[in-house]
Amino acid sequence: MKIKEIIVVEGKDDTTAIKRAVDADTIETNGSAVNEVTIDKVKRAQQTRGVIIFTDPDFPGEKIRKTIAEAVPGCKHAFLTKEAAKGKVGESLGVEHASSEAIQEALKDAQVMSERYTEVITQEDLLTAGLIGGEGAKERRMILGEFLKIGYTNGKQLHKRLMMFQISKQEFSEALKVVRQEEIHE
Repeated sequence: MKIKEIIVVEGKDDTTAIKRAVDADTIETNGSAVNEVTIDKVKRAQQTRGVIIFTDPDFPGEKIRKTIAEAVPGCKHAFLTKEAAKGKVGESLGVEHASSEAIQEALKDAQVMSERYTEVITQEDLLTAGLIGGEGAKERRMILGEFLKIGYTNGKQLHKRLMMFQISKQEFSEALKVVRQEEIHE
């Protein structure tokens, strides 16, 4: 599987995992303090080949994703579930721990976040669906984020991410059916 875009990852181990899974080039941020040199590389990559931001599903990874997305509009985003990014006991979450199949799937599902967006799904919809506030909301958001390929978010960020990815009422409805099915099978 050859990837046209340049993939932004956090470090060398992530690059190794990416190259094991696909034929691709990477830019490493070397941690969450993303500097101007790295931003300039990403800007150039976006202009020439396009960029996929593929960071760890944890707080520092989300911080890096947000920093780059704000500085370089139009990047695609690939997400791993926390489950797919788990290392051995005592290791942190990371792209480097994911299987080649999980990496390929995440890259195949990479999508662009919209910069100008309209509210299709409201906070009220999220509350009614049990995705914010209340018991089991976190687990429901995890399933929803995985199904929609938009990554896990906290309650506050879910609304924004649904808008940024322009998730339609129909997609949201289908995802909720999956969430409910998962709850029944638990």
